[in-house]
Amino acid sequence: MTGAVVRRWEPSGPYDLPGNLRVLRRGPGDPTHRLRDGELWRTSRTPDGPVTLRLTSESGAVCAQAWGSGADWALDRLPALLGESDRPEEFVPRHRVVLRAHRARPGLRLVRTGLVLESLIPSVLEQKVTTDEAYRAWRLLVRRYGEPAPGPAQLMPPGMYVMPGPREWRHIPSWEWHRAGVDGKRSAAVLRACRVAPRLEEAAGMPLPQALHRLQLVPGIGPWTAAETLQRSNGDPDAVTVGDLHLPGIIGYALTGRRGLDDEAMLELLAPYAGQRHRATRLLLAEGPVPARRAPRFPVGDIARL
Repeated sequence: MTGAVVRRWEPSGPYDLPGNLRVLRRGPGDPTHRLRDGELWRTSRTPDGPVTLRLTSESGAVCAQAWGSGADWALDRLPALLGESDRPEEFVPRHRVVLRAHRARPGLRLVRTGLVLESLIPSVLEQKVTTDEAYRAWRLLVRRYGEPAPGPAQLMPPGMYVMPGPREWRHIPSWEWHRAGVDGKRSAAVLRACRVAPRLEEAAGMPLPQALHRLQLVPGIGPWTAAETLQRSNGDPDAVTVGDLHLPGIIGYALTGRRGLDDEAMLELLAPYAGQRHRATRLLLAEGPVPARRAPRFPVGDIARL
């Protein structure tokens, strides 16, 4: 492809490209992440500028092509993004249901983007609202304040964008946040994070405890948001999410068959997986039994109508 920079990476064992990178997608209409005809397209804003990646699986290897000023940065870190530094062989299942999930997902690798704001901002948008509300806000704001993805328009999925940079996020007017359905608490947290973006990006190279601490120094970023971010930016296998409305119930039911467990009970159940709690959670979410729904879904709110 004209103008593309190309790399190839060969995993050491089974590998699930779309499954592993699915955690980076923010809903089916995410303008920064598309899967089409076996090709995975995604955009990022790197320290060197925007990049569009086209990823395909060919003969057991992952082939990547990149466009934009951030192409070399992204491709130099391609193995890390795809999970080369992950060590799934160190994981030891302690429950039958986890063992079954582990065997069913031999290609699971924890990805590492090396980019904090890329995962932090959509995680902030997901605070205290339904995923549909958060995905809608992400789509609207990226399309309006991001920039069209670099690369050959005739080959890329239509409507792809690169997320705004810190400066662009900080200049979004208050009424546009409202129009996207984002309340003042969440928009304020995004703005505070963007003001200290370089310091937050340093967390991508920190051990988990220090990285969690660095992110939570920003008001509006708590344990839930920090863990959700570092699972993606750092690929840490132990970054377990606490403070989630549904996760303790799902993990508790999968491991005990009981309903209504809280964070404390979930952490106690995951204690045998210390160092690998996030991986255990990913496996159970992918393959574990899920309790039947007993209550209607939360209605999708829209504060833009107010």
